Amino acid sequence: MDPRWLILADDLTGAADCAIAFRRRGRAAAVVWGQAAWDEAVPVLSYDADSRGLAEAEAARRHAALLRQLPGEGRRVFKKIDSTLRGQPAAEIAATLAHLRRTHGSAFGILAPAFPGTGRTTVGGRVRVGGRPLEETEVWRRDHRYDSADLGAMLATAGLASRTLPLATIRDGALDDALAEAGATGGHIAVCDAETDDDLRRIAQAGLAMGDTAFFIGSAGLAHALAAALPPRAADPVRTGPNGGGTLLVVGSMSEVSRAAARRLVSGGAVLHLPVTPQTLLAEPQGRAELATRVAARLASGDDALVEIVLAGEPDMSLGPRLAHALAEALAPVAGRIGALAATGGETAAALLTRLDIRGIHLADEIEPGVSLGLTLGRLSIPIATKAGAFGDADSLLRIRDRLRAVRTEGSLT
Repeated sequence: MDPRWLILADDLTGAADCAIAFRRRGRAAAVVWGQAAWDEAVPVLSYDADSRGLAEAEAARRHAALLRQLPGEGRRVFKKIDSTLRGQPAAEIAATLAHLRRTHGSAFGILAPAFPGTGRTTVGGRVRVGGRPLEETEVWRRDHRYDSADLGAMLATAGLASRTLPLATIRDGALDDALAEAGATGGHIAVCDAETDDDLRRIAQAGLAMGDTAFFIGSAGLAHALAAALPPRAADPVRTGPNGGGTLLVVGSMSEVSRAAARRLVSGGAVLHLPVTPQTLLAEPQGRAELATRVAARLASGDDALVEIVLAGEPDMSLGPRLAHALAEALAPVAGRIGALAATGGETAAALLTRLDIRGIHLADEIEPGVSLGLTLGRLSIPIATKAGAFGDADSLLRIRDRLRAVRTEGSLT
């Protein structure tokens, strides 16, 4: 039986890059957020809980409330967490487990946050990025909530018992038995090591064989493995008419990967680079108006514009939500001129789309790992690419710009 899915994510880009895995196997998939109405007939529904920046208790309450509201009947549950453990994954997993136990009588979580295509792996129950311990990386120094990247210790902060299944267990052909034993001995969550896509494939197949009592926890790496375990189907194409407006590319992520990609894109000379400072966004109405005027003129001519929040020194993470919403307000007047949109950073993307009265994305394709392509749902219907800030490389924005240009010219997203 081909299961339907409910994906509950902590941010917008994660909601998209998990759901696109199923779209690539021929299942219709949509991302929604806020008060958007959802089509219960869609086989794969991915909801952005927008909980990355919440405190622990509030993130748990939001997940519990959403799980009561969202269409979960007859759907397998995928709890998307950040592959580098940002936000409140432990509290959100605990809330999901509690809900499923109330509604189904029993539930068992399979946690595999690895995303090998972006350099994220799990060894010994600990997250690694590019082969290095997560604790040694830029993203951990900039933003972390836990004492370490030990997944069992993380789960214990929310009162969850776990058992770690090492790589040898994942690969020795007895994973089905190991998962069954972990669930039968009182564990809430099985923490699964994974270094390769093949490891994730084994985890996905064994987890699916456990039936509806098992739910999945991870990032897009595991979502792709789950989708690949399903029989492929021919996907209906997603089409839009050719569009003469230019592409608006917005970089709000503080990741150095995104900054490097912005520099590479600008160096080619094909986009108008419009850097904007926190001071302008938060305290200079005239500067925001001038930004909108320049963006609108560029897009109206059919050319592309890159708007980047620029920061000096070590970024103040507490400013992130305020900057994202201020940038969204500044760019709202140009909505009618946008031919296509690319947004880097889940917080930035969510704020901008919500301000533009866009309430969902009909997913079409994946440009590269972690970069989803779709058509917006709501007041505007335009092609959109979303990318998590720390994913990709220095050429990612070039590839995104080129793909969106082709979509605007040809009118087809697939």
